[in-house]
Amino acid sequence: MSDFRKVTDRLSVSPQINVEDVARAAREGFGLIINNRPDGEAPDQPSGAEIAAAAEAAGVDYLYVPINGRPSLEQARAVKAAIDQAGGPTLAFCRSGTRSITTWAIGEAASGGDSGEIIGAAANAGYDLRPILG
Repeated sequence: MSDFRKVTDRLSVSPQINVEDVARAAREGFGLIINNRPDGEAPDQPSGAEIAAAAEAAGVDYLYVPINGRPSLEQARAVKAAIDQAGGPTLAFCRSGTRSITTWAIGEAASGGDSGEIIGAAANAGYDLRPILG
């Protein structure tokens, strides 16, 4: 079972999830799952299609925004827009959660969010974004 780390009331991030975690996310009220991990990074990771099918079966929206390295501004804006429009809290995941929270942070900062508040929210979830936004 993956570690869902609450960042804000609208966002939690997680290391790689599995199909069973999708059902848990639905039970916990998540309205959207964002997959930031490209398919095929590791032989044991579930495919995006498997997670998407589980999300559909659980009644949770799904968005695939694979991040290789640092997220682009376009990717960050797409993730921010999806979170803002989601019908409930969002769970974003990648291998460790770092790409997901970094993508969120860039989107928030690009929209005028306070860097100190973004860094603080990330730190409370166990991620140090000072090198990126500090």
